[in-house]
Amino acid sequence: MEYKIQANASGTRSIELSETHLETIHRYQLLDHLVGSNGIIDEGVLDKLKLNVRSLLSGESGQDHNLLDLCLDVIYHSNMKAFGLSRLVALYSDWQKRQAESTEETATDENAATDLTD
Repeated sequence: MEYKIQANASGTRSIELSETHLETIHRYQLLDHLVGSNGIIDEGVLDKLKLNVRSLLSGESGQDHNLLDLCLDVIYHSNMKAFGLSRLVALYSDWQKRQAESTEETATDENAATDLTD
């Protein structure tokens, strides 16, 4: 599935993401604890994300092509600014909720199938 986030306030720039990008963010927990308690996403928060990713790339995770693709396609994209990061955080939050709902539905369906066979 493909997603698109708005990268600036006027809506003239956008960044495209794939399901793999979101899964990579989840795998490395890149957005967990990124935003401070005030909830403000500014250029400092984007810089923090870039430093975190740079640290991962310098370690064993640097061999992960999905992480490299995420960096090139999204995090280090020329249009990525604080506004785009706030949209990415919102998209990721929605994506996580859908993943959780999907997992719950699958578990419910499996439990119902088990009850029928018992």
